[in-house]
Amino acid sequence: MMEETTCKPDYSNSMAEHLGIRFLPSTEDAVHAEMPVDHRTSQPFGMLNGGASLALAEIVAGHGSTSLCREDEYACGVQVSGNHLSAVPVGGKVFATGKLIHRGRSSHIWNIDITTPQGQLSTVRVVNFWKKK
Repeated sequence: MMEETTCKPDYSNSMAEHLGIRFLPSTEDAVHAEMPVDHRTSQPFGMLNGGASLALAEIVAGHGSTSLCREDEYACGVQVSGNHLSAVPVGGKVFATGKLIHRGRSSHIWNIDITTPQGQLSTVRVVNFWKKK
């Protein structure tokens, strides 16, 4: 269950803002966001850059972990791995759904599914620790 706190990060002047990532309403068990596939997120061949997908996943997992941390803590990504299962051409969007699969005393593990509107999938796993500010 996603328990929202009052800790809301400011994404202005951040990678999330630069990549055009926009958070969508969260559900009880997931964090949702979208990212355009455009000049900011593509490789020179006109396809979504895998690094942009990993950045989207880490940002979504960090947002989810931050919403579960206390005001005096922050999330810190320590591991990201992804499987890029299909190419996504420039001109559309991808959607990320992050689900918390482990909530330990000092770590979270998130599974992030990144899909196109047609259902093409990339899957990313993110591990976050949280630390005192």
